[in-house]
Amino acid sequence: MTRIGKISAGLLAFRRSNGLEVLLAHPGGPFWAKKDDGVWTIPKGLVEPGADLLTTARREFIEETGLTPAGEFIDLPAVKQKGGKAVHAWAFEADFDLALFASNTFEIEWPPKSGRRKAFPEIDRIAYFALPVAETKILGYQRPLLQALVERI
Repeated sequence: MTRIGKISAGLLAFRRSNGLEVLLAHPGGPFWAKKDDGVWTIPKGLVEPGADLLTTARREFIEETGLTPAGEFIDLPAVKQKGGKAVHAWAFEADFDLALFASNTFEIEWPPKSGRRKAFPEIDRIAYFALPVAETKILGYQRPLLQALVERI
């Protein structure tokens, strides 16, 4: 497939506990520390040229959560970020033990212009949310993924 622009791929885990709940990730680092509603995301990452989208989504999920996705993957329609990046996503059913959560890290200069570098988790926490709550927590452009999930299961 020929690609124009950047593409990300990710996974949306869901469970049927007390109704439908989805697993969302809160971005790590100092910029996101005090933000909540409208910043949670599906675990996702950039797709390298020539890489398989679902393989990338699975790898990113593992790197960002420390959890291993398995089962049937349900293709969801791609969504676009404001900057034009396409995000391809799949849903799968899983009731993870969130105590096993562990994220990879990134390093930035912190505090800014201090000359010191500090490591932060890429994702600082994950949680299952009932759909009405998830709709307020998730990034606005990803909200259609929740609607598509409901339509497909």
